[in-house]
Amino acid sequence: MLEAYRQHVAERAALGIPPLPLSAQQTAELIALLQNPPKGEEQALVELITYRVPAGVDDAAKVKAEFLAKVSKGELACALISRETATQLLGTMLGGFNIKPLIDVLGDAKVGAKAAEGLKKTLLVFDYFHDVKALADAGNANAKAVMQSWADAEWFTSRPAVPESLTVTIFKVTGETNTDDLSPAPDAWSRPDIPLHALAMLKNPRPGIEADEAGARGPL
Repeated sequence: MLEAYRQHVAERAALGIPPLPLSAQQTAELIALLQNPPKGEEQALVELITYRVPAGVDDAAKVKAEFLAKVSKGELACALISRETATQLLGTMLGGFNIKPLIDVLGDAKVGAKAAEGLKKTLLVFDYFHDVKALADAGNANAKAVMQSWADAEWFTSRPAVPESLTVTIFKVTGETNTDDLSPAPDAWSRPDIPLHALAMLKNPRPGIEADEAGARGPL
């Protein structure tokens, strides 16, 4: 799994674009490696589960969240990821499959505070809001802290201030621009892969547009 992914990273780097995030199958294979790590690969494995699995409701996110939930609750031991780290990682997944696992450990003496910190920065909780409120009403201190943080909008006020000014680059195109210029039909297969698809944007030369490689790679 590591060898194949590193080859993928190298191929994408040659194109000047980032690698794709891990798929559900790759994430499952990664989790197996985390539980039985090859010598010398420990840090690389932790970095992959931390940064290269999509957040939200992606299939791979479900695999990641289910694994981290078991570690967070103490149902599964992983030498490379402690209960605290698992809970902290769940708190970075934005919403979706991570919400219930975080709520489930709000009353845990060891990781409850970590779960609260993650939930404080998460808005996409939907009906699970009522679960947090119920726990708060029942006296759960961590749930109360989450409710107060949401009320105080700390998810917003804790972020860096908007810069006083921004310097941007304007890309001016002569005349009319249509879908075929920005998303050529022959490259439609790559549309879900935005960095790769962007290479084809404006690949066909026209007045004011000089492609990096005419008909193959645009100037963006």
